[in-house]
Amino acid sequence: MLKTNESFLSYLSALYERQSRKEDIILKRCGKGQRILSQNEIATKVMLIVEGISKCYFTEDNDKEYIIEFLGKGEIIGELELIRNIPCLCTIEAMTDISYFAIDKPYFSALLQTDIHLNHLLLDSFAKRIVDTASRAAYQQLYTVEHSLNKLMELQSIQNVSLSKDEMASYLGITVRSLNRAMKNLRE
Repeated sequence: MLKTNESFLSYLSALYERQSRKEDIILKRCGKGQRILSQNEIATKVMLIVEGISKCYFTEDNDKEYIIEFLGKGEIIGELELIRNIPCLCTIEAMTDISYFAIDKPYFSALLQTDIHLNHLLLDSFAKRIVDTASRAAYQQLYTVEHSLNKLMELQSIQNVSLSKDEMASYLGITVRSLNRAMKNLRE
């Protein structure tokens, strides 16, 4: 549920500390509820979460939100958009106060060309996302909503994350009404 990547955080923290121009990687902060990236807008930086939790969600044409993932420390955002030169695929919104590294696009592009370690971290991150997405899709197809909800509530407890009913429904890909029905079934 909550994705983290300590290796990426260690790598970028080291780059941040030894950068010659203090403009290439900047440490920024934002408050709970603020958007870091907005769907269909152009990203101005590539970012990596240093501390805090954000949600990554996709908004459909009918304004329904689908939460793809919850992102924690070490998760990189905006890199796909830079690599493919496209607008933001999803919205990233802070669920807690967040600190993050904002990486200048030309600097990130130069690193892609010259830093094999960055490329390995990106490949590992992309592969993990594909595996996680496929596993989650299969899980949602194979199990009942009640089973998925029970698992989500267990994960919330383990990871000490609190979600609203709207967020739980969005994460499970169901309506709040279906969520309420599933919660009632679990209590019985």
